Amino acid sequence: MILMLFAWDGYGQNYQAGLRLGDPYGISAKTDLNENYAAEVIIGRGSPNSSQYYRRTFDQNKPFSSAIYDGQQVSGALSLQARLAYQESINNEFGITEGNLKGYAGLGVQLRNVAVSYFYHTPNPEEQSSGRVAERSDIDLGPEGFFGAAYLFADFPVEAFAEMGLLMELMNRLGHLKVQGAVGARYRF
Repeated sequence: MILMLFAWDGYGQNYQAGLRLGDPYGISAKTDLNENYAAEVIIGRGSPNSSQYYRRTFDQNKPFSSAIYDGQQVSGALSLQARLAYQESINNEFGITEGNLKGYAGLGVQLRNVAVSYFYHTPNPEEQSSGRVAERSDIDLGPEGFFGAAYLFADFPVEAFAEMGLLMELMNRLGHLKVQGAVGARYRF
């Protein structure tokens, strides 16, 4: 997918690559499609959901009808995002004369995969009442909306950004909303 992003040489004028810190955190690759539109791909790791989220997920799909939730352990939260943003310079609104401050907003799709170990026990002797573990993958897929601001420095080709977003799950827990945010910097070449 990153190769596809950089292969749009006829459309994009500027490429950027850098780090994103927040939720999710990872590597960001971005290209300007024209003056007002940009495409971005992010590969990284996302934060796990809350303990209550995993408890409800376990209760909705118990390994045995009498299984009693004891807890969970979460690992390997892989995150992939593909996004399209509308961006516009807002230098005049803030009286900026050097560099370029852009406000942006957009839509994208996000895929998250988290390995979850559910710990449980059962009171029924025929279901082996000793401690048990159920290994599952929690795959979240859905659209995201986001907005933010990015500043391209005048003296060197680095763009710093800050943004907020909202992911809505379509797969796994339909309608579950997750607030996300990040800061980062990308080198422009």
